[in-house]
Amino acid sequence: MSRRIVITGWGALSSLGVTAAANWDAAREGRSGIAPHLFDGGQNAAAPFTLPAALTPDGFQGAFEARHGRKVSGSLDRFALLALCAAAEALEHAGLVGHPALDQRTAIVLGHGQGGQETLEKAYERFFGLKSPRVHPSTVPKIMVSGGVSAIAMQFGVHGPVFATSSACASSAHAIVQGAGMIQTGMTDVAIVGGSEAIATPGCMCGWQMIQALAGETCRPFSKDRDGMVMGDGGAVLILEAYEHARARGAEILGEYLGAGMTSDAFHITQPSLEGTSAAMRQAIRAGDLADAEEVLISAHGTGTPLNDKNEAASIRSAFGDKALNHPVIATKSAHGHLIGGSAALQTVIALHAIRAGLAPPVLNFNEPDPECDVDVVVGQVRPIKARRALVNAFAFGGLNVSMAFAA
Repeated sequence: MSRRIVITGWGALSSLGVTAAANWDAAREGRSGIAPHLFDGGQNAAAPFTLPAALTPDGFQGAFEARHGRKVSGSLDRFALLALCAAAEALEHAGLVGHPALDQRTAIVLGHGQGGQETLEKAYERFFGLKSPRVHPSTVPKIMVSGGVSAIAMQFGVHGPVFATSSACASSAHAIVQGAGMIQTGMTDVAIVGGSEAIATPGCMCGWQMIQALAGETCRPFSKDRDGMVMGDGGAVLILEAYEHARARGAEILGEYLGAGMTSDAFHITQPSLEGTSAAMRQAIRAGDLADAEEVLISAHGTGTPLNDKNEAASIRSAFGDKALNHPVIATKSAHGHLIGGSAALQTVIALHAIRAGLAPPVLNFNEPDPECDVDVVVGQVRPIKARRALVNAFAFGGLNVSMAFAA
């Protein structure tokens, strides 16, 4: 059994704003959420340090609590709060709050790279640093990677399949594909999919520094002088729905999921493989029937690391062949940072806005073309485009690759 899958709602929050519309407006206008941040692990930690980061403003849960009459700020880790707020916006946007389909015919699949890192570091500070024999009683449920999906299910009464995926930077892409698969096979009619992350914590940032992955100043995807990624936090959620189900209830159709490619490099824990990433793209191109499209908007993984961007550019050329330069490339991590598990979902929300509006948001902080990144990078300012289809890439540590095709 195979069914058409459409998008009927979305929600997003990041350093660019606390709604999907705000994130799109900032990306389109070329505004950045990246700024220097002080990371202080407390009295028992190493000295505080400053790094660029792109963090969602505190207090975002206040609007949720006011609207839904439920205090959540103390019961959930930040990553789960981000997921819950994005899901609430998406469900309201789709007109599904209180809908009977949320009972047994809806799935929730969200992706997260690490889960409750903020809670974990606080617990370790008490136990190891302060020598306390007690940590907070809610530590375990706040740490678990499934904390976000459980919170959404309880808030909105979802009794269908509910679980989390974790595959580093590809987590929310895998979640989207998994949710789509359950609709395609008839298991559900609706899937709440996406992801979130909140791991820009002192201990975690120190870990990223040790593998020399972080930029010194900002994120410069595909620019010759790029020197690393910038950590971000936030989340994004999309509502996938069977086409006939959406039509029957009169929902607005915002876009369509066309298919995806998924591969494993089976090569190296941090270095990408051209064979693996290009194979995922070719699978998605076939699934979305994009090979002969005049123009496809490519939302690149685009982390700003020297090796990743070079490999992704080569993958685009390999997958599209002599038509590679026909397709504009955007890299929105230059604005909202790298949300790890939440990145692919936020990229998808922005890419869908872009092909609906006919506008490609610019890659920020771009100084100089790199001959080894010979693709059509959108730089300078927003660019009018003809593309009505988009390809969204997510290439993760461990060689876990996803490329997804969408249409407006």
